[in-house]
Amino acid sequence: MPEVALVEAVNLALAHEMQADENVIVLGEDVGVNGGVFRATVGLQERFGKERVMDTPLAETLIAGVCIGMAAQGFKPVAEIQFMGFIYPAIDQILNHAARLRYRTRGRLTCPMVLRAPFGGGIHAPEHHSESTEAMFAHIPGLRVVIPSSPLRAYGLLLAAIRDPDPVIFLEPKRIYRLVKQEVPDDGKALPLDVCFVLREGSDVTVATWGAITHETMMAADQLGEEGISAEVIDVATIKPLDMETILQSVAKTGRCVVVHEAAQTAGMGAEIAAQLAEHGLLTLLAPVQRVAGYDTVMPLYRLEDQYMPDTARIVEAVRKTMEMA
Repeated sequence: MPEVALVEAVNLALAHEMQADENVIVLGEDVGVNGGVFRATVGLQERFGKERVMDTPLAETLIAGVCIGMAAQGFKPVAEIQFMGFIYPAIDQILNHAARLRYRTRGRLTCPMVLRAPFGGGIHAPEHHSESTEAMFAHIPGLRVVIPSSPLRAYGLLLAAIRDPDPVIFLEPKRIYRLVKQEVPDDGKALPLDVCFVLREGSDVTVATWGAITHETMMAADQLGEEGISAEVIDVATIKPLDMETILQSVAKTGRCVVVHEAAQTAGMGAEIAAQLAEHGLLTLLAPVQRVAGYDTVMPLYRLEDQYMPDTARIVEAVRKTMEMA
């Protein structure tokens, strides 16, 4: 079985669902002829035709609105927003219509659409190409927000997202689009949404993370292991709805928690996890929850990008700090 990168796993999942279900439609800017800016949809238009893989105008509001209309009429649109920084014109449609369609129609209509967007920094792009504003969408009732961290999870979670009857924001960490490869069986088996994945068992500290920074988190766990600190690493994967039960069970075992994310710290998902731990797991905590996050500023241009983004050293430092607390 050949190994594939994360972006190739996305392509496999799209092709599988388009082959299995003629109602699955792919649309977005340059997704057809060019195969997408990162080539996530390469070859799909040639295989399935222009009626099912459609190039759209440069109009994110239109893309989201068309998806909602199609989804309400029985199609399963999967739209690509070229970069997360371009998604904001679509928020009106996402918040006021996609997320509320089931509620507004008392369940008569659902909105089975997926809005894919490459997100995060690390590729030396301008600031509008390097957003990590996932918490903004997690705040909207009626949306799922899913973030894969490996080719295997990209394939399985995207299958599940397309099959879900409600709208899903599917954020793809572009820094690791081609960073690692895995064997990914193209067998159509979806992974469960709304659950965390325990990537590494540990007994001293729980480290919860998602997206591209999962790679650095695992490297930090390896380094901590050499120091005698056993870190349990959790890939949150679906940040809304949040599987706090898995995190709470882990912290009940370890007594400590560090949350790692690339997004700015203030009001990020790390704050939500820390708040729920304080509300539901305070008596199991041996030390305050630590957050390792981006800074509360616009993602800088590439000369300072590496200084903005959390790295292995910052994660290790945060774990050491929480281990030193009584």
